[in-house]
Order: sequence, then C-alpha cells, then structure tokens
Amino acid sequence: MPAALALGDDALVLSHRLGEWAGNAPVLEEEVALANIALDLLGQARALLSLAGDEDELAFLREERAFRNVQLVEQPNGDFAHTIARQLYFSAYQQLLYGQLASGEGPFAPLAAKAVKEVAYHLDHAEHWTLRLGDGTPESHARMQRALDALWRYTGELFEPVEGVSADWPALQDGWSAYVTDVLRRAGLTLPEGPREGAWTAGAGRQGIHTEPFGRMLAEMQHLHRSHPGASW
Repeated sequence: MPAALALGDDALVLSHRLGEWAGNAPVLEEEVALANIALDLLGQARALLSLAGDEDELAFLREERAFRNVQLVEQPNGDFAHTIARQLYFSAYQQLLYGQLASGEGPFAPLAAKAVKEVAYHLDHAEHWTLRLGDGTPESHARMQRALDALWRYTGELFEPVEGVSADWPALQDGWSAYVTDVLRRAGLTLPEGPREGAWTAGAGRQGIHTEPFGRMLAEMQHLHRSHPGASW
C-alpha cells in the first residue's frame, strides 16, 4: 500500500531523528518530551508500515531509494531551534491531515483518530517553544529565524498529493499556511520568503530522492539489524 508506506516512512524517520536527542537535549524535561514524541511517531510508523508489509523488513532492510518520506523529516536536528522549526512545520501538517482522515471512512480513519490526539501534543510543544524562542533573547530569536528560513524550502513537498490518501490537499495547504503565519507573527518572527522547494523538485522524497544526510542516518538506523540478521531477543 503506497500511501501507508509514505505516511509510515514520515513517522519512522522523524522518530529516529528525535531519538537522536537522547542524552543530548538542553534540559532533562525536554529530553523526556522529545523521547515521548519520538515514541508516538514510532507507534504510528509501526501501525502504518504493517499495512504495507513486514514492519521490521521495511524499516531495516530497504535501501535509501525505497523510502518514501518527505525530505523535511530527514533533515538533521541541528540546534534545538532547528529541531523545533522542523517539528512545527511537520506537526501542523500532520494534525490537519490526520484530522481529515479521521473524519472519513477510509483505511486510515481508525489510526488517524488515535494519532490526531498525539499530534495535538506534538504541535502544542512545538508552538510553545517557537513562541518562547522567538520572543526570548536576541540569540534565541536569531537562531529560531535561521532555522525557519533553512527548512522552509522543504515544506512545499508536504502538500504534494499522495496516491491512496483521500485528502483535500489545497485546504490542507491553506490551513497550514494560516496556522504557521499566525504562530510566527505571535512569536515576533518573519515568515520565510522564497520558493517552498529546494534543489529537488517538490515531491522528490516521495519518489525516493533524498538529501545527503539521509543516507548517513539510515546507515546508523539499520546497522544493528543488518549486522545480526535473524537475531531475536
């Protein structure tokens, strides 16, 4: 099921990125918060990937070009502001998408009805920190603005239609733009300018074309499973 693969890969890859903060978060409370968000996303990924095949094989044995996640979620954590900007952009999209799916009758409705409650927390967390960093010190404001600007070009891909996902994509994009614009305004930040796509054509991640950091991340994520094939606890 291509749609389950695309949505599942989004959640899996971002879960791994957030998991990289373990032992590195700026304060203990944030280490716990980011770990909880990562676990929520991992649960979503497992449910979605199981609709497309064996979840372990799909996660640990596919090559880079077989992954269908958007390029936004594979971007490195950077500093804390960078992680928050990535989460704000993605969670705003995910909450709107799952809200639509939960209200429908398609195969993703039950999962979306549960996940939309989790994503509401993810989005609240990202919004809180966007406001706090944007309206904080000159240094925190500058870092948050740089992060928003750097990731902006990856947001256009979020609204490329996914085959098998019954969603109103123009409405999703309008709702996302309105929400992000409002949050940045309240944070005293500037909405980034320029095209919302990078060197790749929008939709490239869905086609299996990924950015350079993804290959290194995937090698780390898959190392243990590939080193000990067939091993079990």
